[in-house]
Amino acid sequence: MGQNLALNVAEKGFPISVYNRTASKVDETVGRAAAEGGLPLSGHHSPRDFVLSISRPRSIIILVKAGAPVDQTIATLSQIMDPGDSIIDGGNEWYENTERRLRDAATRGLLYLGMGVSGGEDGARHGPSLMPGGHLQAYRNIQDVLTRVAAQVDDGPCVTFVGEGGAGNFVKMVHNGIEYGDMQLISEAYDVLRTVGGLSNRELAEIFAEWNRGELESFLIEITADIFRVPDEHGEGELVDKIVDKTGMKGTGKWTVQQAAELSVAAPTIAASLDSRYLSGLKEEREAAARVLDQAGIGGEVLGPSLGRAIDKKRLVDDVRQALYASKICSYAQGMNLLRAKSEEKGWNLNLGELARIWKGGCIIRARFLDRIKKAYERNRGLANLIVDPEFAREMVQRQGAWRRVVGLAIEAGISTPGMCSSLAYFDTYRRARLPANLVQAQRDYFGAHTYERVDRSGSFHTEWSKIARQSKAGAGVLNGGL
Repeated sequence: MGQNLALNVAEKGFPISVYNRTASKVDETVGRAAAEGGLPLSGHHSPRDFVLSISRPRSIIILVKAGAPVDQTIATLSQIMDPGDSIIDGGNEWYENTERRLRDAATRGLLYLGMGVSGGEDGARHGPSLMPGGHLQAYRNIQDVLTRVAAQVDDGPCVTFVGEGGAGNFVKMVHNGIEYGDMQLISEAYDVLRTVGGLSNRELAEIFAEWNRGELESFLIEITADIFRVPDEHGEGELVDKIVDKTGMKGTGKWTVQQAAELSVAAPTIAASLDSRYLSGLKEEREAAARVLDQAGIGGEVLGPSLGRAIDKKRLVDDVRQALYASKICSYAQGMNLLRAKSEEKGWNLNLGELARIWKGGCIIRARFLDRIKKAYERNRGLANLIVDPEFAREMVQRQGAWRRVVGLAIEAGISTPGMCSSLAYFDTYRRARLPANLVQAQRDYFGAHTYERVDRSGSFHTEWSKIARQSKAGAGVLNGGL
């Protein structure tokens, strides 16, 4: 990431210095810069030489592992840097660490940014989505560079000053949480089409490529189509079938779900994707459970394409497309609501429409409908939920029939679709004017005297449920005895 971002900066005509504790990596970067057109990049083998090679006010971007390594790097650099210089952390850092470092940097007269960088190694080289937050002057010092190296879309570069404090890191964290949900939903679509529809990898590649030419156009759909086409160089068939079904993670998805819980924001699709990664890690337990339950008779009676009827593959493909689209909107809505809640808590004044805009290019979750999400928030900056934007509301209603068919079919076939199920439950819960929460409140008041509100009068109320229930039972007993 660091090497590719440095080459990107140099390619845009900005002279840049690079340093790494491993001298060979510095030399490799210098070699690449020469090979890729004599780019204006110089390498240095000591922190002091590196810092002193940069014109003041200096802007230094660090890309190292989050946590203690960032603090160690800052400690080393800050001894050499001058007041007015800036440090920009481009890693996936916990936002509160960034806020602490902002305060610490200020005591030394230094400026600080925590900048989310999305797009992977390829994005870093050719145009990432950048989410800087922290000290505004630090952003202004490097704004010209960032606007040139960021991905470019029809309405500008995919970078904006997100907000103060740890806003940039928090936005990148939620971006990654949405990414978790997106990837889970796509994997569920794949599972239904493969397991229920019996589609081959070649057919799946064609289907996902077709989807990528329509409303589902996105980076993740595009690469999924490519994945199905890659053969296994060590055997027959495609490589995807030889990959162990255990998903890794680096923590940002967990942070997103934790923050949603702390802020009382419902994020069931993102939470379901995290739970699915946890369950995927229980590979040996799942294999043992499959054997035990197969012996108990679950086998082919429930799982797989043997549903006792023929499957209309063309209709299944179209239904899954619609279910995936509707589920993805729910996932993005949950992420946006989390950003709004944190913005209100911290006073960041996040512009959700602008965030959707800078995600349109360069980043992992870039998708065609992000432009429509941007426009939804431009129409109504106080939009409570994407689901109730008139355009999205109409599309959700149009797709709900297919959505329900896919979820029902998956349940009938014994295929877990936690992301789609959670999205549908989120939609159905949010759209209902009255929920069974009245019973939950009655239960809470019964065992804990937590009180409740009434629909027909104001104030809080408490009822002696147990006492009245016993009296009602006694009265019913006398009445029955009299009969």
